[in-house]
Amino acid sequence: MINVCDPQRCQSAGCTATLCVGAGLASNDEFFERSARAIPGGVNSSIRAFRSVGGRPYVVAGAEGAHVIDVEGRRYIDLVQSYGAVILGHAHPAVTAAVSAAAADGTSFGAPTPREMKLAEAIRERVPSCERVRFMNSGTEATSTAVRLARGYTGRDRVVIFHGNFHGATDALLAAGGSGVATLGLPGTAGVPAGAVGETMVVPYNVVPQLDEAVAAVIVEPVAANMGVVEPVPGFLEGLRAECDRVGAVLIFDEVISGFRLGLGGAQERYGVTPDLTTFGKVIGGGLPIGAVGGHQAIMETLSPLGPVFHAGTLAGNPIATAAGLAALNVLEPDVYTELERRAANLSALLDDACRSAGLRAHFPRVGTLVGAFMGDGGPVKNFDDAKTTDEDLYARFFHAMLAEGVAMAPGAYEALFVGLGHDDSVLTDLSDAAHRAAATAVSA
Repeated sequence: MINVCDPQRCQSAGCTATLCVGAGLASNDEFFERSARAIPGGVNSSIRAFRSVGGRPYVVAGAEGAHVIDVEGRRYIDLVQSYGAVILGHAHPAVTAAVSAAAADGTSFGAPTPREMKLAEAIRERVPSCERVRFMNSGTEATSTAVRLARGYTGRDRVVIFHGNFHGATDALLAAGGSGVATLGLPGTAGVPAGAVGETMVVPYNVVPQLDEAVAAVIVEPVAANMGVVEPVPGFLEGLRAECDRVGAVLIFDEVISGFRLGLGGAQERYGVTPDLTTFGKVIGGGLPIGAVGGHQAIMETLSPLGPVFHAGTLAGNPIATAAGLAALNVLEPDVYTELERRAANLSALLDDACRSAGLRAHFPRVGTLVGAFMGDGGPVKNFDDAKTTDEDLYARFFHAMLAEGVAMAPGAYEALFVGLGHDDSVLTDLSDAAHRAAATAVSA
């Protein structure tokens, strides 16, 4: 447990607390202002900024279980969980022990290691479609590599993506919106030349497109977790599989969020549809930077050094990240997912009850362990046009009211809410009380 000092009584010079936040140290605002003088916008990922909700971010000094603690010593029940990368709870003993042991052996070698081998084997054992696995450093690298691999394997150029899905900061995949750019109110991004998206076709989510022989790949979030959590309608994923088979295109499931979040086999196990390639990130790194592509042997061995599709990375398969990821996967047994689904169901229900009790128009859909948030009177959400009907101003009011009550949500109306092993029943009870007060505040604001 983190020993946090009392900022009202702390004498910094003699403080023995693990996390000293007392006299003489800066406030959240002071830390953020200082960061902004060195880092563009004060953040290293644009979605961490409070641009869409207003105000300034809290600055995290440490975390444990279900809570993060800011530099002023305030504790928040954390529904961000590093945007889904943390599933066991912050600073889980199994992960911290694995990281410590790995770091003691050295931090990077530029050579193969046993830890990367073991994590690849663990993924292959749990996700049968991943006959081979290649590591990289982020989900963005994973989706970029998967698209390059599909193009190299098929000899084709065109890629089909879905409006509202988000596949990271890859030029060719930034044309579809999703939380990464929707949070900032952008249709896409400057700096991407027309040629970079010239072979990218954007189509509506939950509608099976008609493909032709020019299509190299279809890449899809099997559960769209970047537009507030949208479930695939019956027949959608099956239809994509059949259409890709018909024209010889590669079907890529972007499971950077859903992989090892929805279950050991991810969304593909949940819905019984097998992709050709799968991209991973987040959970497989235990909270450290990582990405991976897995898939059929024949496609994967088109990667260098066996094939003509180049991939390399100085830190790919980093021994500390792979140690943390393996430790996380070793904890994640089927009964853990049963419990996580129960907690996610409780979260959805308590938020719905809090808002309904206050007369705040909202609904919180759930897909397995994933929970979304939509504000306003909109009906069922099946695509990005539906998702965009959410009331962003109302979300901002609810967000700040929850923050004032000690609950941290993502500062954007199109992100998922995440629970983990740290969110036990006592935490959820506290969260329910806070949500009822916050909903009443948001309505009156």
